[in-house]
Amino acid sequence: MFASGARVAVGVSGGADSVCLLHALVELGGLKLSVLHVDHGLRGAESRADAEFVGELAARMGLPFCLREVTLGPGNVEQEGRRARLRFFHEQLAAGNCDRVALGHTRSDQAETVLFRFLRGSGTAGLAGIRPVTAEGIVRPLIELERAEIEEYLRERQIPWREDATNAGEEFARNRIRHGLLPQLAAEWNPALVETLAHTAEFARAEEAYWAGEIDRLSAESLTAGDGCVLIRTESLKALSLAVARRLVRRAIQMAKGDLRGVDFGHVERVVELASAPTGRGRTQVPGLDVRRSFEWLRLGVPFTRKPYSLKPLVPGTTQIPGTRNGISLELIEKSETSVLPWNVYNTEMGCLDWKRLAGSLELRNWRFGDQYQPMGLTGSEKIKTLFQLQRIPVWERAQWPVLTDGESIVWTRRFGPAAGFAAGPESGVVLKLGEVTIR
Repeated sequence: MFASGARVAVGVSGGADSVCLLHALVELGGLKLSVLHVDHGLRGAESRADAEFVGELAARMGLPFCLREVTLGPGNVEQEGRRARLRFFHEQLAAGNCDRVALGHTRSDQAETVLFRFLRGSGTAGLAGIRPVTAEGIVRPLIELERAEIEEYLRERQIPWREDATNAGEEFARNRIRHGLLPQLAAEWNPALVETLAHTAEFARAEEAYWAGEIDRLSAESLTAGDGCVLIRTESLKALSLAVARRLVRRAIQMAKGDLRGVDFGHVERVVELASAPTGRGRTQVPGLDVRRSFEWLRLGVPFTRKPYSLKPLVPGTTQIPGTRNGISLELIEKSETSVLPWNVYNTEMGCLDWKRLAGSLELRNWRFGDQYQPMGLTGSEKIKTLFQLQRIPVWERAQWPVLTDGESIVWTRRFGPAAGFAAGPESGVVLKLGEVTIR
């Protein structure tokens, strides 16, 4: 967990576990230690006394002490307190103030966490419990010891610690598990329950480590990161076993929202069901995300919105489509012996307009309801919405879909090409060539 000479900041609450950890690391030697403490201010004078106790302990040991005072927001106090502490610890690591942050979680904490998550319906990711070492640099050296062993260590050495009165109450679910359910299950079903639950966490972590590599590979093949969203082909999901599809959906959710906070089995299952539904459309919600099905695609992201735009395009030049990383390039090319255009062959993919047929009042805007025109190759006008449906264009791609007009006439749209009355042909002397580019 530690390299010799590593800078280790120890998170000390004043309770038995963290006080034991600090003393043990001092005894171990060879480390550059400092002490971190978070005062949530929830217990008034008792909270201040905890902070003073930890500060005095650090001073007696000659260690640097850093106190963070926080005010918790509304919601689950226990959960918000944990987030505030982790935020502080991660800030210390990110700022380069330490190489590792050591916390005093024990095997008893591990057992309570695994049981709590099992009761909430967690999968193997949740049952993996508290990780001994995290990628960010959080380490838990006491994770193999039970709370009783910790307190025995302190009593033998006559080392004092602080007791948090709220730990004895029944207000928090974790306390009810610690003082009621876990002892009852151990007494009536399995005396070695704490060890059994800890082994369950080890098993689950090994499973998750294996699947992480597999899902990394599948994610690269099946998930596409878009602007504020992640896209999945429904056929990719349907080709997988249900177990793997669920894991891939979890990864997509994590990519789209940055974490899995508040996401449970039911959310994942609804996304999988949406992908498998016979209809090509539908919608569901995941905490922090809007999930839409359109034809063969799923989109997980913030709700997309239509942002009307109307621009005078640069000729020649590139005009960025608002709200996207795409741009429409326009280039004037005169017919000559060195022209690169195949002057005798034109098709809708080329996006070539006869410059002389244009009045010069070009406008680049997004598609609007009711827009219609006659693309080259069709015998009559067609609504662009109908073309979207025929080409199976997902609904979220349509919002900023570029349309080029000349006066009142639509002369070109993305994918569907130039209008029949404005398309360039072999007789065209000057051609306006359109293209689409990605703007970095």
